[in-house]
Amino acid sequence: MQMLRTWNRTENAGWSDGARALRTHNPLLLHHNHGNRKKVADRAEGGVSRQNKDEIYRLKCLISRLEVQGFIERCMTAVGTKPHHARSLAEVLVAADSRGHYSHGLNRMDMYVKDIKSGVCAVDGEPVAEKESAATALVDGKNLLGPVVGNFCMNLAITKAKEVGIGWVVAHGSNHFGIAGYYAMQALKDNMIGMSFTNTSPLVVATRGKERTLGTNPLSVAAPAKDGDSFVLDTATSAVALGKVELSERHGDSIPDGWGCDPQGKITADPKRVLTGGGLVPIGGSEATGGYKGYGLGMMVEVFCGILAGAHYSKYVRTWKVTDRVADLGQCFVAINPENFAEGFNERMSDLLSIQRNQDLADPDAPVLTPGDPERASLKKCEELGGILYHINVVKYMNDYAKKIGVSELLPCDQTVST
Repeated sequence: MQMLRTWNRTENAGWSDGARALRTHNPLLLHHNHGNRKKVADRAEGGVSRQNKDEIYRLKCLISRLEVQGFIERCMTAVGTKPHHARSLAEVLVAADSRGHYSHGLNRMDMYVKDIKSGVCAVDGEPVAEKESAATALVDGKNLLGPVVGNFCMNLAITKAKEVGIGWVVAHGSNHFGIAGYYAMQALKDNMIGMSFTNTSPLVVATRGKERTLGTNPLSVAAPAKDGDSFVLDTATSAVALGKVELSERHGDSIPDGWGCDPQGKITADPKRVLTGGGLVPIGGSEATGGYKGYGLGMMVEVFCGILAGAHYSKYVRTWKVTDRVADLGQCFVAINPENFAEGFNERMSDLLSIQRNQDLADPDAPVLTPGDPERASLKKCEELGGILYHINVVKYMNDYAKKIGVSELLPCDQTVST
């Protein structure tokens, strides 16, 4: 049994009994006496066994989704974001964490805050459709938060699909919009197929190249089935997210072949080489293992986004985490109404999902999953627990950050969770 940590809401209350018992077996855990939260885990780099480090990495706090959403809204409005824009961002980030995509949730909030504070992301205005036909639109995102642009575009695409069977909307002047699946899934509410794409900062090295000329360029496709079931693909076109390489480097671990390359464009197991002059590689890894296919998919996303929308593209997109110039990301949103095609779409979709899930297994303990199944399991866990589990260091960092911008802290639930 693994004990997962929470903080009591009462300022002078200590750790709950279960968490206190765990603390006595590990000298690296946080102390919380009379409201003083001191991160002893920072000492983990010196004189501590790997087992103890791993134990630290597993410690979690349970926080309600409403609390997380409210916290994000408080932080964003504190730096000048309009309340309804802050809400749009908060909903996307909470959805990401609830679905298990922690790299695109609360962990990213400070990036959005910095963009607003520096002025490279706008706070005034709303997205505008510059050019329209019955089925298409070109949108100027007005350099607003990505989720504000994404919601506007996806709603427009769905409206057009209701009228003529398909809506295809592209946007320039946008910013990071969170998980692509959030927008594709909006079409499911109207029993439609949804798709979303975005370009990103150049982090990926093309097959046979040694320069970062493409972003991770994620794509998402969501398709409805019977009884609320669905297919939801949400994937980057790189082999792995940059955050996984960064984490391996911090832990002193090597990375699997096919994650990244060195400055000479050669596949490497050294994360430091990837991060200092090298880059990520496309889905498939090297050319010999099919990386050129992932490279092609990454370019396809660039065609739909940067090229079609007239936004920045390829190496012209600003470098990751740079906040001295606008991002001008290109994004693409599509809605397709199955009713305009062959009857029985949902039934066939359910059958396709069933065929995959119910086939003979190579490993009886490892069932075949369909895209979207892991995220549904994560959502179910959140519902059962009554919140989202976050690493204690994330909560500590966020609360320190909240103090800097003058907003109230993120409050974990008043209980200890065991798994």
